[in-house]
This record gives sequence, C-alpha cells and structure tokens, in this order.
Amino acid sequence: MSLLRHGLAAVLLAAAATQVAAAPTPASVMVDELTWTELRDAIKAGKTTVIVPVGGTEQSGPHIALGKHNVRARALAARIAASLGNALVAPVIAYVPEGAIDPPVGHMRFAGTISIPQSAFEATLEGAARSFRQAGFRDIVLIGDHGGYQTSLAKVAAKLDREWAASAVRVHAISEYYLAAERDFAQALRRLGFSEAEIGTHAGAADTSLSLAVDEQLVRSSLLHDGSALGPANGVHGDPRRASAAAGRVGLDLIVARTRDAIQREVARR
Repeated sequence: MSLLRHGLAAVLLAAAATQVAAAPTPASVMVDELTWTELRDAIKAGKTTVIVPVGGTEQSGPHIALGKHNVRARALAARIAASLGNALVAPVIAYVPEGAIDPPVGHMRFAGTISIPQSAFEATLEGAARSFRQAGFRDIVLIGDHGGYQTSLAKVAAKLDREWAASAVRVHAISEYYLAAERDFAQALRRLGFSEAEIGTHAGAADTSLSLAVDEQLVRSSLLHDGSALGPANGVHGDPRRASAAAGRVGLDLIVARTRDAIQREVARR
C-alpha cells in the first residue's frame, strides 16, 4: 500500500512538473508584471525593444487628476508595444523636473505637483537604460507625455549612443510621441470644430479629451461642465467643457501610429 501511495505521488509530481513546463508565455507587455525568468525568455524570443514611458506628477486644473501623465504614458506605451510586436514596456517614470520649488514657479504653485532636479532626472533615465542594456535589450526607447523634459530625453539618448557606439545597443528619444499629442491632435480637433481657445495648452479640451479616452476616472466631469474650473488661476489654459472621450480616442490613435512608425524608422537605421 505504501509503495502504491509513493507511486501515485510520483505520478502527480511528474504531471505537475509537465504542466509548469508547458505554461504559456505571459500575455502582458509590461515589464513589472513579469517574473525575471519570463522577462529573460521574452528577450530571448525576440522582444528586444523596451519602451521607457515618462510621465510626471503635476496639476492639471481642478478637473484632472495629478497623475494624468503617468496613466496616459503607461496606457499608450502598452498600445505602442503591442502594435510593434517585439517590444515590452518599462515602469513609468513619474518623478520629473517641474520647476523651482522654493520659491515655487509654474505648476509648483499648485498642491500635489512634484519636481526633481534635471540632473537627478537624467541620471534616472541613464540608470534605467543601463539596466535594460544589461538585461539584453537592443533598442531602448524613451517617450515622454510632458513637454518640459523632451530635451533631457534627447540628451541622455545621445550620450549613451556615443558611449555604446561599438555595441549593438541603441537608445532612441522619440519626439514624435509628444508632437503627435500636441501638434497633430490639435489639428484633428480643429477639423472637428474646436477653437484654439478651447484646445488650449494645458488642461483644455485637448488635454482633457486624451485623459477621458484613457480613463474617465481621471476627470471630474461635474467641474468640467459648470465652468468653475476655468482660468489660469486654477491652472487651466483652454476650455475643456466640450472635451469628450470620443475626441480623445482620435488623439490616442494618432499618438500610437506616429510613435510606432517613428520607432520602426529609428530601429531600421542601425
């Protein structure tokens, strides 16, 4: 009887081991949702591009959550990675330069905005890129949802490309991501009948529509429609009252398509 039990246990253990070995590759493109062995195997299988999404934590008027850049950067990076087919997405960098803290300037005049020195930001980007090179990625892509640090992305990419010129690894600062969000989406909104005053430059119809399209919980619609949130004193430059998720989806599609195409062009230039 004892031998029978031992035999049955051995069969069950063997079956369990077979099931583990045959487990499917995780579907997630997010690095922080994978185990280290899953990431290692994904890179070996050809996912050799990593997208590093940069967000920021800042005010966007009383009607948009402070983390809008982080939520948008993560969601859009996931879509871009899926469209590329050979890419994964790093955790979002949420701490970025937002201006002087004491005395506060710009967005720092509003509660909740977080600012770090430019040198610390660039060192963080560089450290992340070095880590991904060590892991085996060949193309490290930097994209940013905020305009204030675009030059830092380009600076870090250029520095590391010079240092790694003799290797197969490249760093790409993809400005098309931000340009699509600002320039191309604004043009699309004009065609949809939005005025320049509505589109705005911060927390207006463009900014709010993108946020609604990614996650409606980012936007306080009750403040949106009564107009009480409008005006620079509240951190709003534009008029978000006609913003909609439908309009925002036009922008999301533009950003994904433009960024994917730019990444493919950059990688092809090897």
